Amino acid sequence: MTNSSAEITPERLKRLQFRAWHRGTREADYMIGCYFDRFHATWNADQVAWFEALIEEEDVDIMAWALGTQSVPPEYAGSMMDEMCKLDYVEIPR
Repeated sequence: MTNSSAEITPERLKRLQFRAWHRGTREADYMIGCYFDRFHATWNADQVAWFEALIEEEDVDIMAWALGTQSVPPEYAGSMMDEMCKLDYVEIPR
């Protein structure tokens, strides 16, 4: 996992945003990218580190955890995953 004490710089957030929005499938892009866009401004260093670790996981796993089709591993369980599971942050342009 990334060092949570690392400073939250604009460059770090920009790199995370890029990775959140360039996952490989449109569904994962919307789920993970919209999640980042909606919540990252309020994250502390530990929450940024959590997200950095999460996006290293496979998209199918992240989506399964968020959709409730697989159990969330203990290292990702908690309030941030609870927010991801709501899916109310996903905005698909028409």
